[in-house]
Amino acid sequence: MLKKIYFSLFFLFLFFDSYSQSKVQPFVNGDRVVFMGNSITDGGHYHSYIWLYYMTHFPNIRIQCFNAGIGGDVSKQMLERIDNEVFAKNPTVMTLTFGMNDTGYQLFPATKADSLYQLKVNTSLTNFNQIVALLQQHPGIKKILIGSSPYDETSKIKTTALLGKNKAMLLIVDAEKSTAKNNNWGFVDFNGPMTIINKREQRPDSLFTMQRPDRIHPTNDGQMVMAYLFLNAQGLAGSKVADISINAQNGKVEKQGNCKLTGVYINNSNLQFNYFANSLPYPIDTIPSGFGRPQRAQSQALNLIPFTEDYNRELLQIKGLKKTDNYTLKIDNKIVGQWDGSAFEKGINLALITATPQYQQALAIMHLNEERWEIERRLREYYWIQYSILKPKGLLFNDSEATMDLLQNYAKKDFFVAATIPTYQKARFKSVRDAWQKEMDLLTDQIYLINKPVEHHFEIIRSN
Repeated sequence: MLKKIYFSLFFLFLFFDSYSQSKVQPFVNGDRVVFMGNSITDGGHYHSYIWLYYMTHFPNIRIQCFNAGIGGDVSKQMLERIDNEVFAKNPTVMTLTFGMNDTGYQLFPATKADSLYQLKVNTSLTNFNQIVALLQQHPGIKKILIGSSPYDETSKIKTTALLGKNKAMLLIVDAEKSTAKNNNWGFVDFNGPMTIINKREQRPDSLFTMQRPDRIHPTNDGQMVMAYLFLNAQGLAGSKVADISINAQNGKVEKQGNCKLTGVYINNSNLQFNYFANSLPYPIDTIPSGFGRPQRAQSQALNLIPFTEDYNRELLQIKGLKKTDNYTLKIDNKIVGQWDGSAFEKGINLALITATPQYQQALAIMHLNEERWEIERRLREYYWIQYSILKPKGLLFNDSEATMDLLQNYAKKDFFVAATIPTYQKARFKSVRDAWQKEMDLLTDQIYLINKPVEHHFEIIRSN
């Protein structure tokens, strides 16, 4: 009951907050979408989860998404690499999020925190304004500014909280919102809604956070919340996978939303029909995975947001069955479950049944997309070395043996470089990077080859 109340309050926040957000248009066929940001984008899943929704729900809308995140970046560094990392990809859409690193990681005295944070914010926004000027020169690209996911100051985890940091980040979020409004660009706020969820969940569990122990990087459930907020901003909530209603008394199809039913046949103990949906269910990963191997899985986000209700409903309703009798559902001659007549009357959400052939089809897409993400992560590690380590030394894209030696020495005092060198040793060869890109392209081609829904035969048989 409390969870429902909290969800209602969350919806209320989103309802009022939507009036202050600029419109974000859904992606269209052929869109090339670049997600620019810091490590939260670089090592994150939210863009991949968004793409997976388009892969499954809009199988005939082919888009391409690019990760342009670099760990540790502030707005100045994004300004310096925007030509190579964004414009060079010929995007039709780009998103931009920053602010976490811009506000720093110093523990300021309480009496000076506001003024010191303000200085950092001013520096960040000065560079942001230069980015805005560049973006204005590219009117053909749709721009979406994203208010950064929050720094969690309220969880009672052991890591000392930098009090005032998220408040400073909100100054940047406000500037993004204002800029989007003035330029008629899109705007999505991750910070406000995610902070509300964190605080809501911390009432019964003070140690809860959607961030890792550093209070910074969202775990995969947090990344899924970010994807949910983005899809909401695009106005896609309420898009059902399918909506079926059949009257078993007369065989009449009363509803066939986003799908088509044919060959309806009924007798005393058996109802059959053919089902062709326009979408596939959204597959949810139940295993913790991703950058840094976080301890929370994508599926845990379902306890935080009403994603199933809003995006993943493949409803099968059969009216007129005997409520106390049990009925077996077979799809393509395979048993996928058994329910009584009252459950069928209420409606069964097939999108939650992993045994259905349509869910299995979607699951293959999810695994291919994760494989694509893993390869893309290798390339992002290479570009992190380039922009974060080599560029300041005047060695951008200098992948010589001497540079390799320099990095080996640098790794002795820098853990992150040491962790990334094994990838860089391979990626410094263009032929290797080209092969990885070809592999990603093949995976994407395969996804769009197998993501088309097919017709299935349904049988509902009385079991007793």
